[in-house]
Amino acid sequence: MDFCNMTLSQIQSFLAGNGQELDEESITALSCDPRAGVRKIYQRICRERVLAEQERVRLGKMTIYERDALDKGFRFIAGVDEVGRGPLAGPVAAAAVILPVGIFLPGLNDSKKLSPAKRDCLFREITKQAVSWSVGFASVEEIDSLNILQASLVAMQRAVSSLQKGPDYILVDAVRIPGIKIPQLPIIKGDGKSVSIAAASIVAKVTRDRMMEELEKLYPGYGFAGHKGYGTPEHLEALKAFGTCNLHRKTFTRNFTAAKVQGKLW
Repeated sequence: MDFCNMTLSQIQSFLAGNGQELDEESITALSCDPRAGVRKIYQRICRERVLAEQERVRLGKMTIYERDALDKGFRFIAGVDEVGRGPLAGPVAAAAVILPVGIFLPGLNDSKKLSPAKRDCLFREITKQAVSWSVGFASVEEIDSLNILQASLVAMQRAVSSLQKGPDYILVDAVRIPGIKIPQLPIIKGDGKSVSIAAASIVAKVTRDRMMEELEKLYPGYGFAGHKGYGTPEHLEALKAFGTCNLHRKTFTRNFTAAKVQGKLW
């Protein structure tokens, strides 16, 4: 590309659509341009390329478990994770995601480490490109009757069984899912170590958050759209003012009520 005969504005317009796909000859041409503005563009592109390479390396490390499963002959590897164990209200949600081999999703990570905007962006890409994905829930009533751990496992079972394309291997965050005959590998803090589990954590988180935003319309005043059922000061004040509603986990709010009586809350 002959950048010497282009204005700075023309170069910027050209790079807006092609900056990540420049060949080495074009990069060299930018580096030799004597104009200060072009040199700044060249330096920015160099920084972006370094960051992109660092991201490829990071995500490469997060495919270790997937590559190991592929080497063993498995082809459809599902990552499974849950969200919503800690809230005082709302269901627990689990997602199962089978990613295509070789997928590259910059920014993919444990959902807790991402902004809502980044989670939404990645959710769109994951659900668009995934071989198969699904979400399972366990209700407030099931949480109260089973306990939160068992309810989380139920949600995971439902997510796996709802996949349109059945997996032949499962990577799970921290736990082993009972009642599943498919080979599975629990990975401690797996949402930060496996791209498949990270994808599942994002799908579960975004789906549950959107559900809580809708439930705010049915139960106004509690602030579910904001805190998503977690025990924030706003939520605790709403409980003080209105008491519990059908979305609240009795086994959870009972403990908070006891703490309140002892002077530990409010």
